[in-house]
Amino acid sequence: MKDRGVEERPTAGLRGASWDPAKVPTTMKTSVHPLPTSDGAQITGYLHACGGERAAIMIMHPRELLVTHYIIPYLVRAGYACWVQGPRTIGNDLRLEHEIALLDVAAGVAELASLGFEKIVMLGNSGGAGLFAFYNQQALLDGPRRIARTPGGRPAKLNETSMPPVDGFILIAPHPGQGRLLLNCIDPSVENESDPLSANAELYPFSTGNGFRRHPEASRFTPSFVRRYRAAQHSRVERIDGLAKELIAERMAARGRAKTVASEQESLRGAFNNIFCVWRTDADLRCFDLTLDPSERRWGTVWGADPLASNLGAVGFGRVCTAESWLSTWSGLSSNASFERCGSAIEQPVLMIYYTADNTVFPTDAQTIFESIGARDKTRHDVQGNHHGQAIRPGGELGQDAAGSIAVDWLRDRFA
Repeated sequence: MKDRGVEERPTAGLRGASWDPAKVPTTMKTSVHPLPTSDGAQITGYLHACGGERAAIMIMHPRELLVTHYIIPYLVRAGYACWVQGPRTIGNDLRLEHEIALLDVAAGVAELASLGFEKIVMLGNSGGAGLFAFYNQQALLDGPRRIARTPGGRPAKLNETSMPPVDGFILIAPHPGQGRLLLNCIDPSVENESDPLSANAELYPFSTGNGFRRHPEASRFTPSFVRRYRAAQHSRVERIDGLAKELIAERMAARGRAKTVASEQESLRGAFNNIFCVWRTDADLRCFDLTLDPSERRWGTVWGADPLASNLGAVGFGRVCTAESWLSTWSGLSSNASFERCGSAIEQPVLMIYYTADNTVFPTDAQTIFESIGARDKTRHDVQGNHHGQAIRPGGELGQDAAGSIAVDWLRDRFA
């Protein structure tokens, strides 16, 4: 495969997905809406509109605040209001549990209905797609059939919450779900979760003996190594799941003992919620061997072109967790928020836009996501661009422009 060079990238997340101020309609106004959730949290919604719109596009990510998302000017100019929902876990997913995040989504949908919008379409970008798929699955169930507890055992209160259904979905660069994403990129060579530098040499992804080469050389991992690597990733996530469940069980047992035996020590144990680090979570082999699940992507990950720095650095996917946030959000085995579990419940019209140079969502992932969607009316468009819709080469076309045009055309066909 021809070498494509190393791309200069913004940090991961959606910070590279902000709008071009020159494209914002001069008549657009933004209003701020403080909202209470059904469990008493305070969140904020931002409404971008020119006035008189009858349909609203809701945008949200479980960990990011997308107030200036690049797609907004295209939609507002075409006559659609855009509502950006701020989650309670902006910039800090230490306590992010997706079941609780659904309460934030529900508050935003209810507010849009109260504002008089006749149609509501959810636009999920990256991790927002899995969140909205999960919301939809639960919203279409009556209260008693909704998930009662988070994977960590916390009452979800979804049965007590009004969860209005929505009318359609736009999915831009959707990944399979936070947990499934991490399952694909976690480094399985870690032997001891308490020692970030421990490594099984036979599984270490950045060993030349296993096929890794630094750019501009081409890494090549054998099929047998890839199989062993994927199985070991599953085993590591399973191991961390076990550790998380042990922490919760120990805490709950201490609380039980404190109720029957007056012990300050047991009370302290019952109140203590351990925070732990999950190191080395940026090692998807497909980012370095471009013959695996080939696409137009460049060498490296969404975090940058130095895999050792991003894999061992202080910032990374799922880096700092509680037992509850790990199980609900970052575990590819325990999390409920994935297209694998929720995609089939989507029965409303769906538009999916896949960027052909995405180094977070790969062609096989995109195909699996699209096939999982239960809707009969589902449309997929592949657009040149990286995960943020930016041009894949200097002077190239901006994928964001194509995505904006495609989204507007799709909306006019169904929600004129």
